[in-house]
Amino acid sequence: MEKKSTVFAVMLGNRDLFPSHMLKDARRELQKVIQEAGYGVLMPPEDLTFNGAVKNIEEGRKFAAFLEEHRGSYDGVILSLPNFGDENAAAAALRDAEVPILIQGYPDEMHLMGPETRRDSYCGKLSVMNVFRQYGIPYTDLSPHVISPSDPRFKENLRIFDGICRTANSMKRCTLGAIGARTTAFKTVRFDEIAMQKYGITVESLDLSEIFARVRSLNPASEVYREKKHVLTGYADCSGASELALDNLVRLGVVLDEVIDEYSMDMVALRCWIEMEKQLNITPCVLLGMLNNRGVTAACEMDGSTAAAMYALQRAAGRPSACLDWNNNYGDDEEKCILFHCGPVAADMLSATGPLVNHAMFERVLGHGVSCGCHPGRITPGAMTFAGAKTEDGMLQFYIGEGEFTSDTVPEDFFGCAGVASITGLQDKLHVVGTQGYHHHVGVVHTKVAKALEEAFKTYLGYPITNWNR
Repeated sequence: MEKKSTVFAVMLGNRDLFPSHMLKDARRELQKVIQEAGYGVLMPPEDLTFNGAVKNIEEGRKFAAFLEEHRGSYDGVILSLPNFGDENAAAAALRDAEVPILIQGYPDEMHLMGPETRRDSYCGKLSVMNVFRQYGIPYTDLSPHVISPSDPRFKENLRIFDGICRTANSMKRCTLGAIGARTTAFKTVRFDEIAMQKYGITVESLDLSEIFARVRSLNPASEVYREKKHVLTGYADCSGASELALDNLVRLGVVLDEVIDEYSMDMVALRCWIEMEKQLNITPCVLLGMLNNRGVTAACEMDGSTAAAMYALQRAAGRPSACLDWNNNYGDDEEKCILFHCGPVAADMLSATGPLVNHAMFERVLGHGVSCGCHPGRITPGAMTFAGAKTEDGMLQFYIGEGEFTSDTVPEDFFGCAGVASITGLQDKLHVVGTQGYHHHVGVVHTKVAKALEEAFKTYLGYPITNWNR
């Protein structure tokens, strides 16, 4: 999936009592470091204000006008304090920013404490934070309290802030496609559309009868059909699929693309059984994996809440996420479990994949040849973040955690996509998931973004976060 480069608008705070060379040096340094880290930089012209910094309310209004003029071209604001800065000027500049704000202060050096070189940003940052709180301006504070942009830890802070911006900006206005009714056997995946809307997530609901009608009416001679077939057969080994199954997978893939585009869906939750198998003789797992692989979050079993958790993970990480089951113990190791689903995991998350196969569980019930579409594989070892969501009492609530996919083996005859997850305190976490009414599904992504998610949820989106205390 393609990751759009995040752009940070940079504001320099200033006070007349401090030397102006600090501002010029900071402007050059910040631009260089941010660009080296792979992000875009938006700064006002140096002549907009004194050295392009903001030292009073009038200059704060000029910076606010600069931001308004460039609305939509930046994803977050970095408020940098090369010296103490003016808190009232900062509030005037950023009270209507409407994007995440990172406050960064420069550290003093012990050999530069004279009146010409002392910064006092340590204190000034606290003043800005206090006034922002009074104004109700949300902001982000990352450790350490003061840090030089040349410090390698600052680039890590930029990475975290990138995840915060991507998550907060994406989730405050997004669309979930609920395709099909809630999977009948799973009341566990029920969710409240009105609660979702309260947090800016619009749910567009489509009936499977409309999807099936469009599948059947699609012209196999059309360019869009030929293109989808080419993409599907390049993504997975379809040599074992029957002609009928491959045809219906291609048709359904085209229709899903169409409705995603028509309704501007950012994520989808699909009723994937048992009508798909009975009427189309397919299981749509591989299509969901393809959507996830290209950045369209796709959850199975019509689990809209987990789709929201997956979307947050995907936005924070800039990588595909997956919907998995908390599925199996891993022998006697209480800190490990097998996370699994039938085959909807993005290929970019898998170290090994197999050809398309029939759904081993449905075959026992429905018979042979009516459930082709599972794309089995093993999840690549590495760091991971997991998250789950539910709607309850009119609120959209989440849990967040981190762990690791290990290189431990899963038995060869284990069906579907699977990986062994190692999670500290797993038993206590499963207790919380179960007793707090969360789903048997969990969203996962390869990388650690829990800090970014927690900050985006708490500070900018207002989601309640469940803690891990039993």
